Amino acid sequence: MDWYPLWNSLRIAAISSVLVFFAGIAAAYYAARLPRAVKGLLDVVLTLPMVLPPTVCGYFLLLIFGTRRPLGAWLAQFGIRFVMNWYGGVLAAAVVSFPLMYRTARGAFESFDETLAHAGQTLGLSNTYIFWRIRMPACRQGILAGAVLAFARALGEYGATSMLIGYTPGRTATISTTVYQLWRTNDEAGAMRWVLVNLAISAAVLLAVNLLEDRQRKKAVKR
Repeated sequence: MDWYPLWNSLRIAAISSVLVFFAGIAAAYYAARLPRAVKGLLDVVLTLPMVLPPTVCGYFLLLIFGTRRPLGAWLAQFGIRFVMNWYGGVLAAAVVSFPLMYRTARGAFESFDETLAHAGQTLGLSNTYIFWRIRMPACRQGILAGAVLAFARALGEYGATSMLIGYTPGRTATISTTVYQLWRTNDEAGAMRWVLVNLAISAAVLLAVNLLEDRQRKKAVKR
């Protein structure tokens, strides 16, 4: 059994989750501080990939990063081609999983007790210190839950990934695209093996989310 699809899927999900983690936190932090009208408009833009069909997201990515498009052609001059390369899957997975991280982190920041930040300011603490040592620890459960959900979404991504990087064994194949290709070629036994692998990973991710939620509830009760 060729384990490349598992390795590639985990690689894509891990890298995209790291990118989404920091981008989602930054966007959520600043969006939570904006006026309601501006925040509402920004929410529409940043969460649009969550409601669009993944194939539509992949189509838009092809319009932007295709080698015949201005940006894609410019990047190709430096040897960067997102189309039909595994790191294109990182881009696709990051786009579709970003809204989960953003919305979860924004909810955590909005529930933060701002009096703690104000108290830190009166003590002369910098905004950077307050963010990393006060705000982030207080919101860590929600942020970690968002990170886990983003990872799970990236791991199971198919539509945008298949549009952008296709399916090439040993190069761009992921678990999701491998399942489709094996089913398409009537290899139901092979497809079922990868389905079971995906189920095991998804169950572990959901278990992690439930554990984080339980810890958050217990912490809220103690307060």
